[in-house]
Amino acid sequence: MKYYIIAGEASGDLHGSNLMKALFKEDKDADIRFWGGDLMQGTGGVMVKHYRELAFMGFVEVLFNLKTILGNIKICKKDILEFKPDVIIFIDYPGFNMRIAKWAKELGIKTHYYISPQIWAWKESRITEIKRDVDKMYVILPFEKEFYENKHKFPVEFVGHPLIDAIHNQAIVDPIVFKDENQLNDKPIIALLPGSRKQEITKMLSVMLSVVDDFPEYQFVIAGAPSQEYSFYEKFISTNNIKFISNKTYDLLKIATAALVTSGTATLETALFKVPEVVCYKGSWASYQIAKRIITLKYISLVNLIMDEEVVTELIQEDFNTKNIRRELQKILEPNYRKQLLQQYDLLEKKLGGIGASEKTAALIVADLK
Repeated sequence: MKYYIIAGEASGDLHGSNLMKALFKEDKDADIRFWGGDLMQGTGGVMVKHYRELAFMGFVEVLFNLKTILGNIKICKKDILEFKPDVIIFIDYPGFNMRIAKWAKELGIKTHYYISPQIWAWKESRITEIKRDVDKMYVILPFEKEFYENKHKFPVEFVGHPLIDAIHNQAIVDPIVFKDENQLNDKPIIALLPGSRKQEITKMLSVMLSVVDDFPEYQFVIAGAPSQEYSFYEKFISTNNIKFISNKTYDLLKIATAALVTSGTATLETALFKVPEVVCYKGSWASYQIAKRIITLKYISLVNLIMDEEVVTELIQEDFNTKNIRRELQKILEPNYRKQLLQQYDLLEKKLGGIGASEKTAALIVADLK
């Protein structure tokens, strides 16, 4: 059967690659064409566009890039018509994917959605479009099933969180070998995860690095995004205590002592690797003012949302500053605080279910097509 998959971000590329591996196992004749990234490309199939050409963050930024976005939608529709897939599988990225879903549904093409748009956070009105345009929805957060089925009477499948799979499948990392191979010293590591898009990295990284001199006994290691070149990060590396590693975030988290993490999927990844973290976020003033008025959630990190309490500290907008980072980083380096936090991380993992999200989803997709 023929599968067309659309992922528009780094996290979608990761989950898309694992889903593709499962689809190839489930359907030996699978023919896959996709929008994604390096991980999906390494799995097989044919890539149409890389997510680095699609990712725009914030309301104002989307408006400035509207012509490019509309052009990509046109290219996508044309490519789907030529490929004639049995199903389109959407992975998050709702602004783009819901437009394609509406168009595909009108043409009678099956539409499956893996990793729900976060309509429980904002734009809950999208439920009308989802009910109309999505044939099957596979959710990965435990509270999403209740949200869809109890509140909106729309049946969904809770498949567990694919990050459990991604982390479970990682090879063991020898800290000594890893540090040697990546030219790191013997100091314990504070990992910096500033995001994957240039605009968010620029906003986040310089502030994260403002506390380096306050922690001379640690080395700060920037987790470089696979979509960005080293030359982009180079201007931020001002002292010998700042190191850079590209496209090895999971290996880095395995041996990190603590982390400063930009809000997003990385906050959950860091918790599942059992690394004490401080969650950080700062957007453009205009985008933040808009978001503040339409998003009603108590928290911005997935860790806190899933646990429904403030497990990890969130430094948002003006609170994301040198003084607060210094204070919170000192806190998560204290043994007693770390012990309590790691106990909460264990409870978080139990809430997310066990391994097998990718395999469960692939089996459900193939069974529906048959």
